Amino acid sequence: MEQQHHMEKRIEGKVRHYVSSAFKIFFFIIFAIAMAFLVSYLVMALWNWLMPDVFGLTTISYWQAFGLLLLAKIFFGFGAGGGPGKHKKRKNGKRQFGPEKCGSFRKDFSEWKLYNDFWEEEGEQAYRTYIKKIQENGEKE
Repeated sequence: MEQQHHMEKRIEGKVRHYVSSAFKIFFFIIFAIAMAFLVSYLVMALWNWLMPDVFGLTTISYWQAFGLLLLAKIFFGFGAGGGPGKHKKRKNGKRQFGPEKCGSFRKDFSEWKLYNDFWEEEGEQAYRTYIKKIQENGEKE
């Protein structure tokens, strides 16, 4: 008898869990639809308030705003993120580029500290010599 009571309690717990999960999913779907309609109304209101005065465009209806929002979501994504171009992120949310991303460039930048000294000492004369050489080769051809 006690085993049957225990089994009933377990089944009752599972049923409660699934029913509460179903209600949560149902209300989340209703909430998402309501938010889509609200955002569409906001897009319409902002468009009709700003665009005719700023750019001389016509006003739009509610369903045109809904379609515009849907089109923008199709073009720019639904905010899921990820994908092939996803970079590593630090805990603070900034992108992290390790040495593997810019390995060969690191060596080159260490030599740039000598660039100003080189240009002051030899750069101007070396540049004029180079131009003269190019002009002489151009005249011969």
